[in-house]
Amino acid sequence: MKTSIEDIILQNDKREISNLRNLLEENFCDQSAELIISNPNTALITTGFFIIGANQPETDGPPGAVAIGDSLESIGFKVIYITDKISSFVMRKLTNSEVIEFPITDHASSKKISKQIIDSVQPSILISIERCGFTSEKKYKNMAGKDISKNNAKIDYLFDYNIPSVGIGDGGNEIGMGNLQVDIPKLISKVKDPCITKTSKLIISSVSNWGAYGLITALSIKMKKNLLPTLDDEATRINTSVQSGAVDGFSKMNINKVDSFTLEENLNKLHQLHQLLQKLKISN
Repeated sequence: MKTSIEDIILQNDKREISNLRNLLEENFCDQSAELIISNPNTALITTGFFIIGANQPETDGPPGAVAIGDSLESIGFKVIYITDKISSFVMRKLTNSEVIEFPITDHASSKKISKQIIDSVQPSILISIERCGFTSEKKYKNMAGKDISKNNAKIDYLFDYNIPSVGIGDGGNEIGMGNLQVDIPKLISKVKDPCITKTSKLIISSVSNWGAYGLITALSIKMKKNLLPTLDDEATRINTSVQSGAVDGFSKMNINKVDSFTLEENLNKLHQLHQLLQKLKISN
């Protein structure tokens, strides 16, 4: 039986996210990669998820965002990251590219800031990975249904401008999950009030960083060049996130895990995707 990118990134599902798989295109990573390549120039990438109890961002999201950004820069894109004060310090440790800090403020101000950013950056593609999105009441809720609005910038308003976009998520409450808003409460038992913010394409994965690796694998196939980070580079990103203060989203502890998975388990998924490219004779 042939193993696909989607098979790999949906392994070890702890949140029922794979229940949504049949609602998306079979090759949803390829579809997202095609959209990105069809809209070259400037990618605006957002990430950062606040963890209650730790009062810190989580280790899932920033490493994957920078992995995507590095792959896009290598094929000619300009990449700018956008997050809020909760995660900006982690992002600045992970990349030398520009990081915009979106203020945590009211709706009216957030709409104005979004327009200013869009007008200034003029992105050709928007990418969101592990970024909490608006509920139907325009609040932000974590997987436990707890309100984290006061610690979450309203970055969703950037997605109001009909700019091609990709969302990556693993729970049902992230930007992009609005594409499946009606189905998520029926298929993911913990999520009663899912995100309503839509993206042009959606990638689901057991861990959002794995979704990033899946997207890069699909980009690699299209570009006929392995754009994936090395295992050492990705280990360094995760380690740097932890050293900066980021926490494991499950335990809320400042330990070297991502969504409860050890560093070795995370790197195993990346290794499997490298093997997939090797079988296709795609190298650096």
